[in-house]
Amino acid sequence: MDTQTRTPNTVSSRLEIEPGYLSGFANEFATEALPGALPEGRNSPQRAAYGLYAEQLSGTAFTAPRGHNRRSWLYRIRPAAVHKPFTQLPSDRLVANFAEVPPTPPNQLRWDALPMPTVLTDFVDGWVTMAGNGSAEAMNGCAIHLYAANRSMKDRFFYSADGELLIVPQEGRLHIATEMGQLDVEPFEIAVIPRGVRFAVSLPDGIARGYICENFGALLRLPDLGPIGSNGLANPRDFLTPHAAYEDREGDFELVAKMNGNLWRADIGHSPLDVVAWHGNYAPYKYDLRRFNTIGSISFDHPDPSIFLVLQSQSDTPGVDTIDFVIFPPRWLAAEDTFRPPWFHRNVASEFMGLVHGVYDAKAEGFVPGGASLHNCMSGHGPDADTFEKASHSDTSTPKKVGDTMAFMFETRTLIKPTRFALETAQLQAHYYECWQGLKKHFNPEQR
Repeated sequence: MDTQTRTPNTVSSRLEIEPGYLSGFANEFATEALPGALPEGRNSPQRAAYGLYAEQLSGTAFTAPRGHNRRSWLYRIRPAAVHKPFTQLPSDRLVANFAEVPPTPPNQLRWDALPMPTVLTDFVDGWVTMAGNGSAEAMNGCAIHLYAANRSMKDRFFYSADGELLIVPQEGRLHIATEMGQLDVEPFEIAVIPRGVRFAVSLPDGIARGYICENFGALLRLPDLGPIGSNGLANPRDFLTPHAAYEDREGDFELVAKMNGNLWRADIGHSPLDVVAWHGNYAPYKYDLRRFNTIGSISFDHPDPSIFLVLQSQSDTPGVDTIDFVIFPPRWLAAEDTFRPPWFHRNVASEFMGLVHGVYDAKAEGFVPGGASLHNCMSGHGPDADTFEKASHSDTSTPKKVGDTMAFMFETRTLIKPTRFALETAQLQAHYYECWQGLKKHFNPEQR
């Protein structure tokens, strides 16, 4: 087997926050691993340098407005079309059409963390779909998966035709080798792999566990800031995209595709991570959640949780998203004469929460790192009884820091439907509702 790996030369200088990456969100990047591999002044020359093939990877319609159009040109050793026919793989743990799941109960639901596998399981085999809405076929909605793995992908590569993958590691680092370069992602960071991009995941720590939101709809983007102004929340310069890096390997490999919720495999005689150069704005990226610039009240009350929005997938209705990715990071609480934890609420949106690290400030017990909760449309939820009592009597004359935590939420405008696995798994907490049963009656019509 011939093995050759090359690392990048960058076409133009740019700010690098972390070595090996290009800085900015959805920028027009240009990077090459061999000098002169990128054609000048054109995309598809008659003969590309080094005997490469030119190939366009489009993430939006060709005629999408310029501000929304996402595509990249790849210059690769072999076109992506070079592989044997696909045959279907069993994938009964995956769901992509949420019209076919059991009826959704209005109960508040919460799960313990997935156990680590007891047999050798790589990143792809370790997925299980917990919930979602819409369908991959209709290119609308999302699927929410958990993953747990204890084996690196060896001579095996994967891509999803169903949607872009927002990966939130909770335990264990991920080394994600993609067609367009390499990402090293650890807990407290996220990675986004665009629809169709091929990649392989290795596990530097031997095990890994986390969450995936597979976005079937419009591509994730940074939210507008409105009255916040020009800075704050997730800053564009903190999003990192890899330099070009390629593999020139031949041998017996497997390419796994996910299409309409089903897995398919094909034999391929070379590594598909053979892109020597690329340019464009459709590419994998990562972001460190610890760089999020948190906004909050410094007087009284606290704003809606939209102030914690990192990324959004917009719908056709202005101001209404199909997916919001929201985080609850360490932060100072300074509002006086205010109930500082999240208030009790019911809302039209549906919320799937996960915990990367520490303790969530609205739940004293039971919500563990790697676990998850689901509060669907108009299902009442909020702080548990212990948190309510403490927050109702705490001293708010001085600021308090919520530290050593990282929680997040996938919020959608439509019902998030749990799968049969989610409703029947041993990780479902049967007594979650009890955390609110201790809330006492304090009403006294004789006393204000």
